Amino acid sequence: MKKPLVGAFAAALLLAGAGAAPAVAQDGAAATPGKAAGSSTFGKALGSSTFGKALGSEVDQVIDQALGQALGKAKKRPKAVDFAGTVALSNCSGSVVRTPDAEPGDPALVMSNGHCLEGGMPGPGEVLVDQPSSRTFDLLDASGGEVGTLKASKLAYGTMTDTDLSLYELTSTYEEIESEYGIKALELNAEHPKAGTAITVVSGYWKRTYSCDIDGFVPTLKEGDWTWKDSVRYTPACKTIGGTSGSPVVDDATGKVVAVNNTGNESGEECTVNNPCEVDENGEVTVRKGINYAQQTYQMVPCVGAGSKIDLTAEGCGLPKPGAGK
Repeated sequence: MKKPLVGAFAAALLLAGAGAAPAVAQDGAAATPGKAAGSSTFGKALGSSTFGKALGSEVDQVIDQALGQALGKAKKRPKAVDFAGTVALSNCSGSVVRTPDAEPGDPALVMSNGHCLEGGMPGPGEVLVDQPSSRTFDLLDASGGEVGTLKASKLAYGTMTDTDLSLYELTSTYEEIESEYGIKALELNAEHPKAGTAITVVSGYWKRTYSCDIDGFVPTLKEGDWTWKDSVRYTPACKTIGGTSGSPVVDDATGKVVAVNNTGNESGEECTVNNPCEVDENGEVTVRKGINYAQQTYQMVPCVGAGSKIDLTAEGCGLPKPGAGK
């Protein structure tokens, strides 16, 4: 129905001898033809006639619908990923994160990698829970500027078994951070991400972003003595470097965190430190020099309970417990 209406409107303009008047008027140039059409006998008749009024009403509806659709599409465009909520550690990157059910008054959590712990890298099978920590983090705003310093009250969780994760509980709550700095925590996606998803790795340490897609998932990723499960493999465009470890991996469409950046094969070696290798379900080993990886975070969402407390026995919690792998 829209095309015939537009055609009828154009035909009416042509009959008035003012086919180009709308374009000229938009440019602010001479609008005499338009005025002439409006003041002509035909223009007056068209404007006052039942057909003219009906046509005007229909055209208004077409324009309103077109504008509505355009605005709707604009609203659906994902917000550009920025640095707000990310943090810089002394040796790595990280972010202030929250689960979908977190309360404003809950102690805030900072997420990074297990291999970024101040006490060194946990061994295979080692899981750290509720360890003392007074580590500090530089909080960044959207442009990457440092707006304040956050302090840990403890290391709530840390491991390099099955995943590469550290979670610090802070001395500040989510609402205190938002009130003082105007920064909201990044929300963790509670579902498994999908291959092909457009993502951005946001490094607070380097104040730099890396954009690419999720290329796929690796059943087993081995690096030195450590083994990780169901790891995210990036497409080649995400050329992350040292210091980006612990960066949140953000879904461009939703703005939610789907993984934590942790490693990449630097020199093409097989399964050595800084050169992880992929192992499929049949035990076949694949080395992808220059390709980088992350660890999914959806499985940790059920582990975070009321008051930001880590409960490894909670239903659906996918994080390894102390003694795992021994």
